[in-house]
Amino acid sequence: MTEKQYSMKEAMLFSQRIAQLSKALWKSIEKDWQQWIKPFDLNINEHHILWIAYHLNGASISDVAKFGVMHVSTAFNFSKKLEERGLLKFSKRENDKRNTYIQLTAEGEKILVQLMETYKPDEYAVFSGALPLRDLYGKFPEIIEMMAIVRNIYGDDFMEIFERCFNNIENGFVEEDGTLKKPEKSEQELA
Repeated sequence: MTEKQYSMKEAMLFSQRIAQLSKALWKSIEKDWQQWIKPFDLNINEHHILWIAYHLNGASISDVAKFGVMHVSTAFNFSKKLEERGLLKFSKRENDKRNTYIQLTAEGEKILVQLMETYKPDEYAVFSGALPLRDLYGKFPEIIEMMAIVRNIYGDDFMEIFERCFNNIENGFVEEDGTLKKPEKSEQELA
């Protein structure tokens, strides 16, 4: 049996610090998130499912649950509500009849893009709380340690999807007059 490289007090202090900070941060994030999506008559789970469906471009309900950090029944039930609103469509795949897949409809994508376009960072406490760090260091906190913890808990697949979402925004949207916009497709791309 190997000797622990940490004390019980150190373990307790770390666990409680991360728990308290996470709870406080989540409360603020939740409030900001709900304020952002409220005009679109969405709740956080519904928005998160639309977000995941957009970035994974045809996700299984299991993928949505895993990446959305929600129970499979929660992912399915909220996806069903979004389907009833015409924002998602369900399908099965020829080579995979066991899993149910979701895909954004044109209306679902339209709402998600509108949400991106209506994002106003100065209205969000977490963003405002990070601004002094950006002013001091010239960039926003990268939160690399937090990402490492999440990777150790949820795995490489989770972090690959996490990064893909942000790369999609980086490469798929442009900023015009202080607003994020999805560029119009050229005639070549439409052909």
